[in-house]
Amino acid sequence: MIRRTLSGVLLAAALALAGCSGQDDSATTRAPNEINFSILAPESASSLETSWNPILADMEKSTGLKVKPFFASNYTALIEALRFKQTDAGWFSNLPGLEAVRRADGEVFARTVDPSGVDGYRSIIIVPASSKTTLEDLLKCGKTMNFGIGDVKSTSGTMAPMTYLFAPKGIKPEACFKTVKSANHQVNMFSVANGVLDAATGNSTSLKLQREKEAADPSGPKVFSKIRVIWQSPPLPEDPIIWRKDLDPEVKEKLRQFFLTYGVGDGPDAVRQRGYLAKLSIGGFKAADNSHLLPVREMEATQNLELARAEGDKAKIDAAQKAFDVVAADRAAIEAKTGQPVR
Repeated sequence: MIRRTLSGVLLAAALALAGCSGQDDSATTRAPNEINFSILAPESASSLETSWNPILADMEKSTGLKVKPFFASNYTALIEALRFKQTDAGWFSNLPGLEAVRRADGEVFARTVDPSGVDGYRSIIIVPASSKTTLEDLLKCGKTMNFGIGDVKSTSGTMAPMTYLFAPKGIKPEACFKTVKSANHQVNMFSVANGVLDAATGNSTSLKLQREKEAADPSGPKVFSKIRVIWQSPPLPEDPIIWRKDLDPEVKEKLRQFFLTYGVGDGPDAVRQRGYLAKLSIGGFKAADNSHLLPVREMEATQNLELARAEGDKAKIDAAQKAFDVVAADRAAIEAKTGQPVR
């Protein structure tokens, strides 16, 4: 795991240097039957590695490809790895996925499904269970609270609370709280449970996984009972699986078939596969395209418009409104074409 983490840091550094120099670092040689698959690790990379290894082994067996994983907790590293062709496909969250499509020639071809069958997860704000803090207290902005937020590119850790809670009220967290610290969901959860933070963002999936982890290992740290949810967002889209547009068509088809059939059926292999996915709180995969990211584009446009209105700058408001109208028109066009609402 130390070697894997170190390689990720070195790769991110190399990508940054390549970006600064303006050179394409795509000269890394790989065999024709070899792909690098990136995996978002916002929590513990070692835990995700253990959970993903059997799935990647099944991917190799099903596709006949040599699959090498690249784990990263840094969203930018995932985007830049795809952009500079250091990786070929990967599991993203929605906001980094949108940036991968925009900047890294990425393309959505599948998405995850929640095991419960309920489509979507939620951003949340948590406080210590022992505290009396309410949402109203949080929004008083008395600069007395220490607040934890997610990575700037985190959908549930940053974008959703900004879009649905703070921006509509004209609140900027850095001006509202005593301190604002950025970290992943797991760090924020533990920090709130231990009283280091007065409140923090997270998501319903992380909360569920923590509860299940504690139930499976009663001797481990108790966190779930020490936190309390005071706010949750509307449902957010499930995570996209993205590949590079210029990936070999035969490789694309092998990957497509693997994801869309993995865990499907009643045989022993399908049951085993669903067991692997359950550890990641994934119920399977469905076909998708870039329209899957439309709700995230709407969140982005809504947040920008709200912030522009709060500043009162007419030029910024007009520009944000035009961007918002473009996304609204795209939604109308997609729904007219498919006859189905985009969720």
